[in-house]
Amino acid sequence: MALKCEERLRELWSKLSSLKGLVSLGKYELRGEYLKLKEEFREEAKRCYSNLEPWDRVLLARHPERPKTSDYISILIKDFVEFKGDNHFMDDKAIIGGFGWFYGMKVAVLGHAKGRTTKENIERNFGMPHPEGYRKAIRVMELAQRFNLPLITFVDTPGAYPGVGAEERGQSRAIAQCIYTMLNLKVPTLSVIIGEGGSGGALALAVGNRVLMLENSIYSVISPEGCSSILFKSQEKVKEASKMLKLTSYELLELGVIDEVIKEPYGAGHWLKETTVKLVGRRLRHHLKELLKLGREKVLEHRIEKFRSIYA
Repeated sequence: MALKCEERLRELWSKLSSLKGLVSLGKYELRGEYLKLKEEFREEAKRCYSNLEPWDRVLLARHPERPKTSDYISILIKDFVEFKGDNHFMDDKAIIGGFGWFYGMKVAVLGHAKGRTTKENIERNFGMPHPEGYRKAIRVMELAQRFNLPLITFVDTPGAYPGVGAEERGQSRAIAQCIYTMLNLKVPTLSVIIGEGGSGGALALAVGNRVLMLENSIYSVISPEGCSSILFKSQEKVKEASKMLKLTSYELLELGVIDEVIKEPYGAGHWLKETTVKLVGRRLRHHLKELLKLGREKVLEHRIEKFRSIYA
């Protein structure tokens, strides 16, 4: 599903892209028309994305063209080396983990992995990790601690995979161990909710000293559909459930669950994916600089006190 107002935006964006291509090829006489159309797109986007309801944010968080963890890694992390496997059963492709350079600093990176096509999403299990994904994440976290590397995580999952096999292999225990491990790291940890942040499957990678959230991301204990099914015995009231859950970035900032909301270009990050990624990168760099001033013990105390204060 998509917002109805985006139909007009897609038309304008298509024309804008064509004009931009012609101008770049030397058709400079079209520059005035291009700038005029760009301003029209900006105004239309402002109308479309102002005063969004919580359910509208849910739809935007799930937008298939929204930047994925792989986009953040390819743009922000140089010389990334992916880490695979959990040393028990398999490599879970719903979680990407590894090491690379972030603004000249060696870091560990973890993130939920979604695809763009149906084939890619099946391969990535639609971003829903099995226990093996969380065990792989724990291995990356432990290596980050051993080599004193800051940890950056990108959160984007509807939740952990609820299948029978996953439960048989210890899904809940793996998530709990992942949360415990990340909470007790003596290195700076930064988490960014870039799309969906669903339940414990998201929290397992979101126990950061700083938790940031893109403007149109969502973060909640359960999906609106699941909440509607439980409370109203029907999925027809997802809009009401979305309001009740207080799952939007601005609501969570007010509640103190997250530390910062990152605005998205044109009001929705899927229009300018690379710009969105670089905006996130700049804010991560800012917070990482602040956290690096803390020692190993203080960074741990900071994180524990942060989460104690949320639940106090």
